Amino acid sequence: MKSPQTNFFDFESLDLYKKSLDYIDFVYDLITLFPKDERFELSSQYKRAAISIALNVAEGYGESIPLAIKYLKTVRGSVRECLGCSTIAFRRNYINEKKYNESRALLTELSKMTAGYRKYLNNKLNK
Repeated sequence: MKSPQTNFFDFESLDLYKKSLDYIDFVYDLITLFPKDERFELSSQYKRAAISIALNVAEGYGESIPLAIKYLKTVRGSVRECLGCSTIAFRRNYINEKKYNESRALLTELSKMTAGYRKYLNNKLNK
């Protein structure tokens, strides 16, 4: 669900931030496939990790470059954590292979976007 926006914070223009929100939506939809007894275990961890991606992108934007890079390291860790969660869900047969591959593809894209943004910031720092 999209929210009406009257004005924007600067980080909201980042494609990385927008894609991270899309991944959160994906995860919330995905965990509805989990068994009820996993809704407070793996699903909770999975949601927190997905949310962490967007929150750390937002929090690091506009900070000093070294601090922004630190937040992007956390983003990278959260992406990996989401991959671990989706792998566990697949191995436990909570999700099918199609959903698992879709999750991997989205996480790969987020990982590449994070690395690109980090490279951009490093280049800016070293000028």
